[in-house]
Amino acid sequence: MFRSTLSAHKTLRWMAAFLLVLALLSINFGAALAAGNGPSAVYVQTNEAGGNAVAIFQRLSDGSLSLSATVPTGGLGSGAALGSEGSVVLSQDGRWLFVVNAGSNDISTFRVKPGGLVLVGIADSGGLSPVSVTNYKDVLYVLNAGGAGNIAGFSIDAAGQLTALPGSSRPLSGASVGPAQISFSRDGSTLVVTEKATSMIDTYAVGADGLASGPVTYPASGTTPYGFAFTQQGTLVVSEAFGGAPLASAVSSYDVSNGQFIVLSASVPTGQTAACWIAISRNGKFAYSTNAGSGSVSAYRVGNDGSLSLIDGAAGLTGAGSSPIDAGVSADGQYLYVLNGATHNVSAFVIQADGMLASIGTFEGLPASSAGIAAW
Repeated sequence: MFRSTLSAHKTLRWMAAFLLVLALLSINFGAALAAGNGPSAVYVQTNEAGGNAVAIFQRLSDGSLSLSATVPTGGLGSGAALGSEGSVVLSQDGRWLFVVNAGSNDISTFRVKPGGLVLVGIADSGGLSPVSVTNYKDVLYVLNAGGAGNIAGFSIDAAGQLTALPGSSRPLSGASVGPAQISFSRDGSTLVVTEKATSMIDTYAVGADGLASGPVTYPASGTTPYGFAFTQQGTLVVSEAFGGAPLASAVSSYDVSNGQFIVLSASVPTGQTAACWIAISRNGKFAYSTNAGSGSVSAYRVGNDGSLSLIDGAAGLTGAGSSPIDAGVSADGQYLYVLNGATHNVSAFVIQADGMLASIGTFEGLPASSAGIAAW
């Protein structure tokens, strides 16, 4: 009897251990699948006034790029610089690509497939001249820069179709504020908009129904807040172009959680000109500003408390007169891709363990009007 009971206990312990191992394997496998959703690619919108399209660059095993296709959005570009960040964004799971059509006042949604992109729908942006979009789960918001300017929200259904959320349209702090970007916070509870002309940052609280309230507006730490991104830990990192003054640009960080707006690092200089766009490493340890006036990328270390320290003002070089603008980090966290606004190409870098950047090369094939970049 004793031996039988002991054997049963051993069997139960073995089964429990086996189930634990299966659970751990399932978690790791699920994480691997999530990281692997979507093809390894970089997407740039052509933004041409006669017909907007998305240029697809296949990402090769060494991080280099090869232009594989150009797919029409069904809308019109502006034909000129958008002055924004986030005009092309991927959903968190890599299944959908969202693109603004600034010339026709609408948003295109693509399903991302191994063979490329499939256009699934076009939705009116709820305003004029959309320049930036952001997505959290099944909600999308767009920033419209034309007219008085506004933000507007949409629900995303299982087929990728956008449906306007009634009552979601909210104003900016005023007219002619030069809005640059909209983005959800990491937890989806807050929307942030930067205003270049006023040097203000707007925040909107987002309810469980997806509707935004606000804005509540705060002065930025420095002049001309432009592009921004959130770290994995939720810190808001914002570039400051300082009106393009030579070697005057900077980057600041903020805590915007729980309805707060707290400056963590105030205007840490890049030593470069016109820092306008921000990208964050996948592990949240490094922030990169692209400096349109210097042909460079600055690298910052992000502390556990959200503070910033400059690693190198010119950690990566895109070339004299290249005017680097939008930037994106690959899904595996290994590579940084930078769209060059003046030379109409993409510079690629390996993100090294210390945050520095090693150049892979520059890849051609874009028209002069190109804007926005998203990487997977």
